[in-house]
Amino acid sequence: MGSFTAFLDASVLYPAPLRDLLLELAVSDLYRAKWSNAVHEEWINALLRTRPDLTRERLERTRDLMNAHTRDALVTGYEDLIDVLKLPDPDDRHVLAAAIKGRADLIVTANLKDFPAEALEPWGIEAQHPDEFLTHQFHLSQPVFLKAVKTVRLRLKNPPKSVEAYLDTLRAQGLLATVSEIAPFDQFI
Repeated sequence: MGSFTAFLDASVLYPAPLRDLLLELAVSDLYRAKWSNAVHEEWINALLRTRPDLTRERLERTRDLMNAHTRDALVTGYEDLIDVLKLPDPDDRHVLAAAIKGRADLIVTANLKDFPAEALEPWGIEAQHPDEFLTHQFHLSQPVFLKAVKTVRLRLKNPPKSVEAYLDTLRAQGLLATVSEIAPFDQFI
């Protein structure tokens, strides 16, 4: 199991393609994923606002599967830390508090401005954009990373996606550096 621990913010769990890849990499033991019930509520509520075709029950099933299949991912008991933390948006303090409690090395977030380095540094945590995080994971173990990408792509059935279509999906998620790294290995994905 990877010893590197990343706390996943709601902004990276909201889009299904990004969430699926991050989770597959965690289940593959490339890194340890962490999150909290508050983060789950954030991404679920955001999806319910923007996707009326989804139901709370379906998203809660996804949440439950995430909690069941990703080893020790759910962080609890961090609430006492929230009030002592300082971030530009006080509503994000629960993320940092849970990351501290979960002993995360970094917070993976699409909202880097919400987690400035000077606020995280005293806690030994940094924030990283998912594209940078995934690129680092690729360099840690190309075979494990490529196998995870292939697993996620092959799980897509409605509709199935060719390698190029899946890479386009990742590009649409803003994962340009990641796609640039893995595209030459298209025969493995």
